Amino acid sequence: MEYARERSREGKERDRGQEKEKEFPVSKLVKLNRTAKVVKGGRRFSFSALTVIGDRKGRVGYGFGKANDVSEAIRKSEEKARRNIVTLPIKNGTIPHEVRGAFKASSVVLKPACSGTGIIAGGPVRAVMEAGGVTDVLSKSIGASSQYNVLKATFECIRQMMDAKIVAHNRGKSILELWG
Repeated sequence: MEYARERSREGKERDRGQEKEKEFPVSKLVKLNRTAKVVKGGRRFSFSALTVIGDRKGRVGYGFGKANDVSEAIRKSEEKARRNIVTLPIKNGTIPHEVRGAFKASSVVLKPACSGTGIIAGGPVRAVMEAGGVTDVLSKSIGASSQYNVLKATFECIRQMMDAKIVAHNRGKSILELWG
């Protein structure tokens, strides 16, 4: 009897961990940076991680974490990414319309692409699109190439995108009337 109770408790704990994993199956490390601080005994290294997570169904987030250990920095960044989840509108595997986003000196242009094109993007933009479930998109990164700023510009693009359901509701029409 005690054995059965113990096994059921283990199963529940294991399931809780798997639920988090299943919720956001894609986790991409965009950038890992090592910094050194010179102290009396030598150098002290610390790490910062920039991570993108997603469920490949239109929900993505990003996080930035710092720690004295690589795995701890990645864990922190994934934890923060879970708190910064946004919805990425997807229409037939691509984005619904062209959009431009900027953050500081970086700007990103995202354009919808026909089926079979693939993700024509580099670095942080590619990570976001793959994690979000977009299969076809064209992108151009203009200006400063700082990965953090490009990532923020990409999320600015996502924030500006309009979802078909919301646009149809605002216009007082059905989605079929809007798309034809």
